[in-house]
Amino acid sequence: MRTYTTVQGDMWDLIAYKVLGSESYMAELIDANPAHRETVIFPADVQLVIPDVNTTQTPSALPPWKRGNAG
Repeated sequence: MRTYTTVQGDMWDLIAYKVLGSESYMAELIDANPAHRETVIFPADVQLVIPDVNTTQTPSALPPWKRGNAG
């Protein structure tokens, strides 16, 4: 099980981006940490569980500028 220790000012979307690579995993992150569901801005030193998520994206799921297509 992976964990993340917050720094002062962390928010769910920022943590999801830093640890999982995208803000879109914010819901999974919140679901894995129900005791902190109501927290908006974290204080320092809160230990959060990082859920296992499928971070592999298919090219069609990526925004156009990340697909590598030249046109």
